[in-house]
Amino acid sequence: MKESDNFFDKVYKVARLIPHGRVTSYGAIATYLGAAKSARMVGWAMNNSHNQKKEVPAHRVVNKKGLLTGKHHFDGTNLMQQLLESEGIVVVENQIQDLETVFWNPMEELS
Repeated sequence: MKESDNFFDKVYKVARLIPHGRVTSYGAIATYLGAAKSARMVGWAMNNSHNQKKEVPAHRVVNKKGLLTGKHHFDGTNLMQQLLESEGIVVVENQIQDLETVFWNPMEELS
C-alpha cells in the first residue's frame, strides 16, 4: 500500500482481497492497518464503499461476532445476506454461522 493512500483507500484495498466465500471483521481490517482502535472508521469506509469506481465487497465485512451490522446500508431488504449466501456462507438471524471456518484474517493471510 502506498503511504499516500488515505485510510479509506487502505480499507478498500484490504476488503478487495477478501476471497469469495469468506468474511472478515471491521476490527481485523483496522488491526491489519495498524489502527486497532479504528473498527468504527472501517465501518464508515464500508458505508461509503458504494461510491468507489472499483467495486468493494463490503458484504464480506461483518462485526467480530459475525453479525451483519452493516446490512441496513445495502439496497434491498436482505441484500447483504443474499450476497453472502450466494457465496455459500450460512446466515441465520443476521449472524454468520461457523464464523471460525469462513473467517479471513488479513494479519495471517497478507503477511
